[in-house]
Amino acid sequence: MRNTTNLFFLVLVVCCAPRGTAQTPSTIGQVEVLSPEMERFADATTKIEVLSGGFTWTEGPVWIADDGGGHLLFSDIPRNSIFRWSSSRGVELFMQPSGYTGVSYYGLEPGTNGLTLDPQRRLTMCEHGDRRVSVLTRGGGKMTLVDRYQGKRLNSPNDLTFDKAGNLYFTDPPYGLPERADDPRRELDFCGVYRFSTDGKLTLLTKEMTRPNGIGLSPDEKTLYVAQSDPDRPIWMAFPFNEDRTLGPGKELYNAKSAMDVYPGLPDGMTIASDGTIFGSGPGAIYVLTPDGKLLGRFVTGGRVSNCTFDADQKYLYITADDYLCRVKMK
Repeated sequence: MRNTTNLFFLVLVVCCAPRGTAQTPSTIGQVEVLSPEMERFADATTKIEVLSGGFTWTEGPVWIADDGGGHLLFSDIPRNSIFRWSSSRGVELFMQPSGYTGVSYYGLEPGTNGLTLDPQRRLTMCEHGDRRVSVLTRGGGKMTLVDRYQGKRLNSPNDLTFDKAGNLYFTDPPYGLPERADDPRRELDFCGVYRFSTDGKLTLLTKEMTRPNGIGLSPDEKTLYVAQSDPDRPIWMAFPFNEDRTLGPGKELYNAKSAMDVYPGLPDGMTIASDGTIFGSGPGAIYVLTPDGKLLGRFVTGGRVSNCTFDADQKYLYITADDYLCRVKMK
């Protein structure tokens, strides 16, 4: 009997794998050093290495430690797919569909966006099309963590992070809706930043940001960082936590408005180094910021940059940049 399951998988991999890398450059851009402190991470001779190209729009990288030296998972949102990269095997299709499981057309960005690991090291995903945060259970498929606030469906969860206690923080702009902010399926009239607690309670932390996007926690978990991808106010914000884990008044760390005159893109995903330095994607680059908002330098690709993450030892910074997957070796 012909093995149609394996044949289907083969066709799926062929159809959904990125295009050939014949035209993919080996490096792109440059490192811009604006402060001597930047040279703790990289200097002007550091290269931005292109690992693979030919995707549609890469996002949400997360590093997974394993016995083979580790691998990276990342989203291709328009293709409703998650890909896997490792140094030994290159790029492989990991999951499809990833963020939309319906049967009709659902816009240009139906897939997963931000990815991370929960305290049990299970893959946790922001799903645009299914409008939820889900977790990939061991041996049991996906499970919905949260998809509604006060009985109304979320817009399209975008990025997420966990604290050490297991509480989940995530942003919910409208980018995954087929008609975005004007979509008739939209049920919430604001874009929230939320905490989903270990007891199952969903708390709206703030709705003051017009387009909350990337999110991260300071190493001491006293500050929540949120990027805003609003072209009228493209900023990174820092919110201190109160004792009851509500948010205090936010502080604007950095405004990328002037950079938009030179490069495409907006503040998007971020990762926080173990020393508290913020690595945030923005117009044309990864912006390296101190916790008080000083710009130390940029990893400039020149194009749109969506997100970044470190490997387990912070030896490499992995960058999702438009149709590329890149990395930079740290000092």
